Amino acid sequence: MVFDPATLDFSEPGAPVAVRASTVLPAVRENIELTTADGLTLVGELALPADGVVRATLITLHPLPTHGGFMDSHVFKKASYRLPALAGIAVLRFNTRGTSSPRGTSGGAFDEGEGERLDLAAAVQFAVARGLPNRWLVGWSFGTELVLKYGMREPVAGQVEGAVLLSPPLHRAGDTDLATWAAGGKPLAVLVPELDDYLRPEAATARFAMVPQARMVAVSGAKHLWVGEKYVTRALNEMCSTVLGRPVELAAEWLGPVAAAPAV
Repeated sequence: MVFDPATLDFSEPGAPVAVRASTVLPAVRENIELTTADGLTLVGELALPADGVVRATLITLHPLPTHGGFMDSHVFKKASYRLPALAGIAVLRFNTRGTSSPRGTSGGAFDEGEGERLDLAAAVQFAVARGLPNRWLVGWSFGTELVLKYGMREPVAGQVEGAVLLSPPLHRAGDTDLATWAAGGKPLAVLVPELDDYLRPEAATARFAMVPQARMVAVSGAKHLWVGEKYVTRALNEMCSTVLGRPVELAAEWLGPVAAAPAV
């Protein structure tokens, strides 16, 4: 059965509660569908601030689907749980072609990062059509490859403000793509775990040196998958700080209605 975010059961504790891994804060959540230029239907979810004031929009690109990545990969799922309420940020998540999650399965088949350029374009166009402001791409692992390869190409480049990268492996994306970002001049925040499996801070700093506007953030103790609430919180704080243009430290407690994440 496809998960419907409207079935979340919110309660009012009457006192501040700690924001934990399973905490879901209020938002307007909607199951959505994206249509690609080659006719595929991609499934996703849009989470909007409950008060209707959207300060920024994250368009998320998940890790490699052939290795377990999907729209519910934990950092992005927790972003959708928390950021609409804590930061006024809309979070758009979706499954790239051929990828499945409790939300459903997107049409098509995994295309090694080639056809996925149309998936990225469809997500951005959806955000534009909905009038969502201050749009930023946020890629994680494989998702960073899509951001780097296609984020500074039209029709995407003119519709986004910049990007945040989590754990970029720089496998499919290379120097040509970095040069395109450098020429585009748009902000690029690069979060690199100290203990990453593929690209660690020293090597990342050398590779991204050709993008003058790239802001490198080495995260001590973190690994490629950002396991542990300490590292999730750091990643979310860096995302918010980047897209809102000021230092952000998300609240660790919440006073108001809360729900618990559904078991998967």
